[in-house]
Amino acid sequence: MCRNIRPLSNFDPPATTDEVQAAALQYVRKVSGTTRPSRANQAAFDEAVEAVAHATAHLLEHLTTSAPPRDRDVEAAKARARAAARYGTPA
Repeated sequence: MCRNIRPLSNFDPPATTDEVQAAALQYVRKVSGTTRPSRANQAAFDEAVEAVAHATAHLLEHLTTSAPPRDRDVEAAKARARAAARYGTPA
């Protein structure tokens, strides 16, 4: 999985439209193999981002879980700790 795409489910507050759009953009960039499409492919690229964002939003709206919602700050701290352990940098 692309390291830039973050889990969006089961957070309080829920994922914003901007977060869903950013994840969709990263996904389409990864799949297409380009960060910036040519003019000839721009329309297809934008259409794909919108379709993935729509599908992601639909999925997040319909997921159910019995786990308590996660806190973004706590999850970010865990990610920094993992990075520090992996790369030997201070958290």
